[in-house]
Amino acid sequence: MKFINLKNADLIISNEYVPFEKIIAHEKVIHDRKNSLKKYLLSYKDYSIIPSIICCSKTNMIVDGHHRFFTMKELGVKMIPVTFINYMDKTIRTHSKKSLELSKEAIIENSINNNLLEPKSTIHQIYTGDEIWKPLILISTMAEIKFNN
Repeated sequence: MKFINLKNADLIISNEYVPFEKIIAHEKVIHDRKNSLKKYLLSYKDYSIIPSIICCSKTNMIVDGHHRFFTMKELGVKMIPVTFINYMDKTIRTHSKKSLELSKEAIIENSINNNLLEPKSTIHQIYTGDEIWKPLILISTMAEIKFNN
């Protein structure tokens, strides 16, 4: 085992808390999965620790974290922890379960037009330089969320 070492220092733009209204989705969610996450988070009284939502820095589109986003929204979290990235960076790739390639531009266009894709229909991965593509969530930052803030 080893720690993930990003080879591209320009990939992550910032980590910040932003109002949920500024974030846009590109996928629907699986309600049972969202409800399970909600139940888990509510088992902690006033706050919890959760991986940040990964978003495109240019469009505010969620790249990874739809279930976390919609769960936090339901829980009344006003400021969402976000890791903004350079989504067009070549170290990030995307594909779908139905086809080998789904362009980043097509995903962005769908999100802007509020044409949400099916849950878990896109897969985003990051290249870390060791010949293996890994899940993008690896670059999330752990963040505190407060309920009803």
